[in-house]
Amino acid sequence: MPTQRISFEGHDGSTLAARLDLPDGPRLATALFAHCFTCGKDIAAARRISQRLTSMGIAVLRFDFTGLGHSDGEFANTTFTSNVEDLVRAARHLADTGHAPELLIGHSLGGAAILKAAGQIASAKAVVAIAAPFDPAHVEHNFADALDEIARRGEAEVTLGQRPFTIRRQFVEDIEATSLGPAIRELRRALLILHAPRDESVGIENAARIFTAARHPKSFVTLDDSDHLVSRAEDAEYAAEVIAAWLTRYVTLTPPAPPPGAPEGIVRVSEADPDGFMQDVNDGPYHHVIADEPEGYGGTNRGMSPYGFLSAALGACTSMTIRMYARRKGWDLDHVQVDVSHDKVHAQDAGSASDEKVDTFQRRIRLEGRLTAAQRAKLREIADKCPVHKTLERSSRVLTDLA
Repeated sequence: MPTQRISFEGHDGSTLAARLDLPDGPRLATALFAHCFTCGKDIAAARRISQRLTSMGIAVLRFDFTGLGHSDGEFANTTFTSNVEDLVRAARHLADTGHAPELLIGHSLGGAAILKAAGQIASAKAVVAIAAPFDPAHVEHNFADALDEIARRGEAEVTLGQRPFTIRRQFVEDIEATSLGPAIRELRRALLILHAPRDESVGIENAARIFTAARHPKSFVTLDDSDHLVSRAEDAEYAAEVIAAWLTRYVTLTPPAPPPGAPEGIVRVSEADPDGFMQDVNDGPYHHVIADEPEGYGGTNRGMSPYGFLSAALGACTSMTIRMYARRKGWDLDHVQVDVSHDKVHAQDAGSASDEKVDTFQRRIRLEGRLTAAQRAKLREIADKCPVHKTLERSSRVLTDLA
């Protein structure tokens, strides 16, 4: 995905570092992503979710909060309230560039901040909270052993994620004084809650409290055995797929009119995992599937193989062609099922004198309904009229150039 490195002014005048992930094609909407406590904009979950959303035409801004990552300022001087203000400023920066965010996504404490900030971001239509606490003070368990020292001395240095951070009394007092209940009740945006029942950092009861406090429209989807950071690629991919599917109900993703002479449609394949073979396959702005290879061939088996897609094309076209003919004739065809297998066999076995191997697709067609023997035979004949069948049987050309 194309990425722009940008910056904007935070709550205290510090320069905050951000990445704006852009779709390859037209931008249909914009999202704002808030990361977890002491994390950064480049955590695995944020990257994968951004990649999936950009594949469907949604730009995603993710940034480091004050004093974290590549952003300026002192983390020790920040509070939960200042993080909320940074989010509001990020949304304002997007609005100033003509792309106010319609979607807000927050992970862990970033999810709590998104819930608090949403009411101040007028453009927002949908909000996603991933593994978010209902009470911001829940984050205190990360430095519970230092609370007495913070109360006594005003600050303490703690180790979080194998890195030292200074936590001050103002941060503790701020999270203890902040209540999300009223903000959630007055959200007035569609809300999606994603949470894992076995989350050991933020318990599932937090999702229940957020869901109960919110008004409709609201949705909850479990992340099953995901960890709190959604660090596994398959969990981040699943979360991204759920968000993408849910979002279309609440945000209109209308592509601009194509320029004169533009082709009817493009199938775009983008590498999703450079260490393996997983691919994002997009047919225009609305249809997305994953291609992959089996684990035995170095893939992760998350999607169909390329030959699987080819077999699917033949099977789908066969079924559609049969249904179209039966519908036109008014025949009593209840259901069509097409099983397709693919193999490479010696050309001699396929009726050729050559010693080379050829691709063989085997179709097994099941027709259900009160059909005569003559009708079944005719539908079997019609199956060979399938356009994909014809394409596979006759020679084709593939023309390639470098963009």
